[in-house]
Amino acid sequence: MGEIRLQKLLSECGVASRRKAEEMIARGQVKVNGHVAGVGDKADPKKDIVTVEGRRIARPERLRYILLHKPRGVVTTMSDERGRRCVAGLVEDAGARLFPIGRLDRDSEGLLLLTNDGDFANAIIHPVSHLPKVYRVTLRPGITDEQLDAFRSGMRLEGEERPTAPAEITVLSREERAAGEMDPPQERVVAEVVLYEGRNRQIRRMFEQMGIEVARLKRVALGPVKLGRLAPGKWRELEPQEVQALLRAAQKGRSAGRKRKGAQADDRHPARR
Repeated sequence: MGEIRLQKLLSECGVASRRKAEEMIARGQVKVNGHVAGVGDKADPKKDIVTVEGRRIARPERLRYILLHKPRGVVTTMSDERGRRCVAGLVEDAGARLFPIGRLDRDSEGLLLLTNDGDFANAIIHPVSHLPKVYRVTLRPGITDEQLDAFRSGMRLEGEERPTAPAEITVLSREERAAGEMDPPQERVVAEVVLYEGRNRQIRRMFEQMGIEVARLKRVALGPVKLGRLAPGKWRELEPQEVQALLRAAQKGRSAGRKRKGAQADDRHPARR
């Protein structure tokens, strides 16, 4: 095989996705034959000794693909310097060193994939894949038609230059909470949200910018794979057909993205048509 880039090797060894691996290399956490590696360095997995924070890495004998129902109050990391509960503790009986694909914030719950297959993770998480992520969201107070339209068409979030991509939102139910002694009546809305990108805390930030509280946020599907009735804190292996369905959906998203880019280029340069 010969030498390959370190971020690809770390990904294949189940350490992290390629993007995360580059960050680890930049932080000086990776060494090759005892020397601190730099971004862009290569190594031969058959000849070189590659370590991450002192631990030698090797390609896994078996690739694993796990679906976890992440509960609220658990952070999407394999370790935490602040001592908070991590998803690592929920999959420690899986018998493999895994890393999460993407993330859910601490207060969110639902479907989270973990794997030791870096190429699979990169295909699923890459922005050009545009895999739809489906969430069940509980909102307080209610939401107006104008706010629904703003959410669907895209919003410019505070501190970001590029507006969010078009999204889908469907109101599933509206419920009026009775007024208390000190509080006026307040509407509670349950909605289904579908995103095609994955910015940090995107759903919460979009609603917060509209003055709406997200009381509960649960991811219920990623592409063709659904959470189903899996209990919070439990995990299961993905079926082989689910793995292949995810890869096909990611490839379809990349192909559609290339077509959109080509169409945009033609619009800018009519002579190409």
